[in-house]
Amino acid sequence: MSEKIKPDWAGGDLLSRLVNILIQTKPIYNVMKHQARQVLMKTAEKNGIPWRKTYQELEASGVKERLEQITNQSLTYPNYYQVPFHAYDQGNLCWSAAFEAESATYSMGLRVWRNQPLTWQKAQSRLRGSFHHVLAEYCTQPVQDILDMGCSVGISTRTLHEYYQSHQDTPVRTVGLDLSPYMLAVAQLRDTKGEIEWIHAKAEETGLSDASFDLVTLQFVIHELPRQATQAIFQEILRLLRPGGYLAMVDNNPKSPVIQNLPPVLFTLMKSTEPWSDDYYTLDVEGLMQRVGFEYIVTVASDPRHRTIIGRKPEEG
Repeated sequence: MSEKIKPDWAGGDLLSRLVNILIQTKPIYNVMKHQARQVLMKTAEKNGIPWRKTYQELEASGVKERLEQITNQSLTYPNYYQVPFHAYDQGNLCWSAAFEAESATYSMGLRVWRNQPLTWQKAQSRLRGSFHHVLAEYCTQPVQDILDMGCSVGISTRTLHEYYQSHQDTPVRTVGLDLSPYMLAVAQLRDTKGEIEWIHAKAEETGLSDASFDLVTLQFVIHELPRQATQAIFQEILRLLRPGGYLAMVDNNPKSPVIQNLPPVLFTLMKSTEPWSDDYYTLDVEGLMQRVGFEYIVTVASDPRHRTIIGRKPEEG
């Protein structure tokens, strides 16, 4: 039997078209959205993740006072970012999304190893460690300056910074960049040591200097993008990297049996909160990287649900 390259519920397949019709029917979509949120919350709290408690603590933390300071007032949000997703009508541009992002992220680790007796802390550590392990194996040039694009509330950024800082003697400069100032306000609050620079900017047009990073990561980001945005972001990353620098991505693996065999209710709920799923699951990411100008290095099934893809900016000359 030949290997399937994507799930049947993505792209133009009959099942995918039927699911899309359901999602586009507003009363049904509203029910799906509510159900998706309830499933996430109940799964999290059942496994010890304090979803509602964390929300309440952040609400009372004074983090909202950081919003004006961290917001780039000249930024114009792209159209694809102003649609409902993750069960929020305002997408990531609201406090609810920012206050629940940590809990949702910790839940993600549990879903990867659903049938193993792991705490959410151990599952999250394994999730991040699986990505870092691939970086260690294939990104063999020195890494001093790191950019984590689409950093959300900074969990990916902090763990990446800690990983590299613990594996070398010289200081590491790490930047977290995101389109949501709400997410960045929480990221800044959680960065209690003040070790990371947090930037509110478009990944397609960061305003950062040419050739200023050795490693740029996109961690669980491009499944939330239309393909034209992914291409524009790849082009910007190529500009930002020094010759020999790396682009590293970890995201859902279309070839994963776990992804392909999701129960109908789960994949329908998931698709209802991810408006660009079809674009992602039908995109040749490795081919697009190479067309933009990267040297393709490797794709690794880094855990049962996700893949890590690494490319490299060619050396000059």
